Amino acid sequence: MTEFRVPEGYMQDHMGRLVPETIVKDVDKMRDQVVKEIVREAMELNESLAAFKRKAMDDVLAFVNLSAEKYSAKLGGAKGNISLTSFDGKYKVIRSINEYITFDERLEAAKALLDDCLKSWTSEASEDLRKLVNFAFEVDKTGHISIQRVMGLLRVDIKDETWMKAMEAIKESIQISGSKAYIRIYQRIGESDKYKQINLDLAAL
Repeated sequence: MTEFRVPEGYMQDHMGRLVPETIVKDVDKMRDQVVKEIVREAMELNESLAAFKRKAMDDVLAFVNLSAEKYSAKLGGAKGNISLTSFDGKYKVIRSINEYITFDERLEAAKALLDDCLKSWTSEASEDLRKLVNFAFEVDKTGHISIQRVMGLLRVDIKDETWMKAMEAIKESIQISGSKAYIRIYQRIGESDKYKQINLDLAAL
């Protein structure tokens, strides 16, 4: 399909109509020029950042493979997270893999077991746990349950048979729905052992 080109001497408005440049106000022309110039540069920057990320990821992977093959060196954790530091210690490159977690239908079974726990607990000491459980299973405006809140229940150490069955159901309901790789670059602050991230986020600059 051939891309539509605005004829010379015309400008296209937001309704898709062709308007003669002669009747377009100068301030509207200037605004259009400023916006399109910024967008053009932003798109070029976006492409450059995407290319940089691909190259950085490829370079890290190539080094890891080389180290494994040539030097029998194992780099990275179980989830593929890798931290590389320059020889002088001034710079650090971290590749991290973030996994997206969801729950399957077994989460409903866990909630039913927890409800049984709440019904059987009558002491005042259980009131905080009651609030914690109810808070964990509250849904947000989009109808989703907070993964962090539910996972937080796993850190509560309670030696109750029904509670432990509920925790096991939560663990079994966890599903990895996908993952995303990130690359982060750091520079050491002076002579300290602290690092500051080299920010590539436009909003944070």
